[in-house]
Amino acid sequence: MTPVMETYKRLGIAPVEGRGSWLIDERGDRYLDFIAGIATNSLGHGHPALVEAVKEQAEKLIHCSNLYRVPLQEEVARMLTEATDFDRVFFCNSGTESVEAAIKLARRHAYRTAGPEKHEILTFTGSFHGRTYGGLTATAQPALHEGFAPMVGGFVHAPYGDLEAARSMVGPRTAAVLVEPIQGESGVNEPPEGFLAGLRELCDEHGALLIFDEVQTGVGRTGHLYAYQGVGVVPDVVTSAKGLGGGVPVGAVLAREEHAAALTPGSHGSTFGGNPLAMAAARAVLGVVREPSFLEEVRTKGAILKNGLRELAGRVPGAQVRGRGLLLGLELGPELAPEVFRRCLREKVLVNLVGGKTLRMAPPLTVSRTEVRYALCTFRGGVEALMETAPAEAVVA
Repeated sequence: MTPVMETYKRLGIAPVEGRGSWLIDERGDRYLDFIAGIATNSLGHGHPALVEAVKEQAEKLIHCSNLYRVPLQEEVARMLTEATDFDRVFFCNSGTESVEAAIKLARRHAYRTAGPEKHEILTFTGSFHGRTYGGLTATAQPALHEGFAPMVGGFVHAPYGDLEAARSMVGPRTAAVLVEPIQGESGVNEPPEGFLAGLRELCDEHGALLIFDEVQTGVGRTGHLYAYQGVGVVPDVVTSAKGLGGGVPVGAVLAREEHAAALTPGSHGSTFGGNPLAMAAARAVLGVVREPSFLEEVRTKGAILKNGLRELAGRVPGAQVRGRGLLLGLELGPELAPEVFRRCLREKVLVNLVGGKTLRMAPPLTVSRTEVRYALCTFRGGVEALMETAPAEAVVA
């Protein structure tokens, strides 16, 4: 029996090494990694630029308190602001920490501009914003709240994609609207046309901040450095993590100058946030990912994968393909999806089963076109083999 707390449903493999898009387990078996640490290993495994950056920095200085200037922080922040619509960056260690910081920023901004009554945060069903109490409350999934009550006050929830419902819940008390431009944890759900633009208008009308949770969609995942750049809606605040460090824990909040000013010395902080080792990793990742040619290739590989999945979905009654770039979901239904997932595992292609009915795919951004086609062949073979044996009603979602 392991002394590690059992907070995860772990699969029966134990990776000990990684090369490119492949993980190698303790027995030497190779797995095509099509989930990349859940959209985290943006440059795959063992990328020379990232490995060299971490090794070199570890020999110089791993950690330095934020009581002092951290030049690497300033450099990485400049890389982010020059490539986005934002002016300031706060660094932390994870996605949930970035969401916590964004919530605090929004409430502090509202407090300074309108008083304590303006404090509500609107979020959406099916969302996932982290495991801390703020992030968990913002996550509008009651099943995840069970046993942890009471939740943090001042949050309200509307159905994802329902602009009219959101309109009825936004008013003078609203400090911010927090939304994922694409929901990842609930099955890679895309919002309907006009939803994000409508939220932008609502926030402008009521003096609320629009926060995009881009923990999963950011850092090139959708074929743009941040997903908002591909949908034509500019939020006031963006949260970022996962792929930003390429596997090294890094989180960030990007904000405009007038909103970032709400967080003053002593109002927020992080012991490890933005330390030199993390910043060296982020600098290496951004040095690769923010290049236009790299992002264009992500979009191309994403199109190859999505087109192949659509062709496959066309053979399965009720199947759907959702997502952008290299964040895609193939919904096959509660009967077929788990079987295809298990078959992929046997064939040594790693994907993620979400909600019991959707296969989520988020391979390294460096995945090759050949590897994309290899994965498609595995998915196709699994679906075809199972469709031959499954009764017709079992494959309908």
